[in-house]
Formats: sequence, C-alpha cells, structure tokens
Amino acid sequence: MEINSKTIYIASAIVVAGMIASAECLSNGIVAFKDRDRCVTVKGLAEREVKANKVTWPLVYKEMGNDPSEMYDNLNRKNNKVLSFLKAGGITDDEININPPTITDRQADNYGNEIMTFRYKAECVITVTSNNVDKVRALMSRQADLMKQGIALVYEQYGDNQVTYEFTELNKIKPEMVEEATKNARKTAEKFAEDSECKLGGIRKAQQGFFSIENRDANTPYIKNVRVVNTLEYSLK
Repeated sequence: MEINSKTIYIASAIVVAGMIASAECLSNGIVAFKDRDRCVTVKGLAEREVKANKVTWPLVYKEMGNDPSEMYDNLNRKNNKVLSFLKAGGITDDEININPPTITDRQADNYGNEIMTFRYKAECVITVTSNNVDKVRALMSRQADLMKQGIALVYEQYGDNQVTYEFTELNKIKPEMVEEATKNARKTAEKFAEDSECKLGGIRKAQQGFFSIENRDANTPYIKNVRVVNTLEYSLK
C-alpha cells in the first residue's frame, strides 16, 4: 500500500495535536492538584502568669561535736524549737515531716590526716509541704527568729534540700488556654490569607503543643509562667 505525502502530513498533524492536548491536560492537572494542596501552617501562642499553689520548704540545720549522744540531745532540742516556730506560724502537723538526723564520722573519712576540732557532723531536715504558699513565705521572712535561738538554717544552691514552688492546677486553665492559642493561630492565618489575596478555609490538621510551666524569673519562683503553642494547618481557597 502506497502512502503519499498528504497522508503523512495528516498523521503527523494528528500526533502533534494529541501531544498538545495531553500536555494541556497534564498542565491543568498539576495546577488543580496545587490548588487542592494550597494551605498555610501557623502557630498560636497562649500564656498565663499564675501563682504557685504548693510549696516545699526544707529547713536544714547542722550540729558539730565529738559526743554523738550529746549531739542527738542538741538536735532534739533544736527540733522542738523549730516545731514550735512552725506551729506558731500556723503550720499544722500534717504539713510537717521530720527526717531522722544523719551523722558523719569525719575522722573515718579523713584521708588527708586533717587535724579536726570536731569528729562528728550531724544534719537534720524538717520539711514543710503546704498549699498555703503565702503562709509559708511569711514564715521564711522570719527565719531570724530561729537564729536568735541558736539555729542557723543552711540553704543549698544545688541538691535535694531546696525550696520548690509548684502549680498543680493546670487542668483548670487548659481549656481556656487551648482555645486562646487556637484563636491566635486563626488570626495569623487570616492575615496571611488576606495578604495573599486568598480566602481562608477550614482546619486540615491541628497539633496541640506541650504545656510548659516555668518560673517567671529567678527572683520570684512562686510566680509561674504557663505556656502552650498550638500548630494548625488551614486550607486556602
């Protein structure tokens, strides 16, 4: 069968037209896909300053001596004075925990042949745990009353025997903070959509961040800063 030039031309034109049509369809498909995938991811922040509602106050004092029996008697007398001080300030028995004293034989641990005046060192810790933060803080400001009675409280910058403040009512403020963070995220998304000349659609994805509770600053550890950041993805039209 003989194929003339006219037939070849027509066939070529059909192929080219088909390629152009396919390319246009493919292009339209990509644009449509991108339109469907248009979105914006934003973060919404919510913060609260709250007052701690629980305090743990370790009262630490030490005793030096060479007679363990005499040292125990001195510690007991100091314990009674500390307990009287606490109860006079409104602290109840349920809020007080008396730890047994610990005694260290300094001579037994003396590897450098140090000449020491006192062989034994004793430490006693009375811990106050209360939900009345103001009451405990008021007593802390009156520690000089104990010093007048010969009891010098020892504070440790590091370790377990530090004053700690806690906020334990997070569940009460969680719903409001989550709502506020979500509203703030939507405001940011609406602004983005407006600047992009788009319309904001619905939420496609949402992720609630972790709540953090930190001291507001180093000088007011009884004031806490509660913070949460929500991440939301909105569609754009």
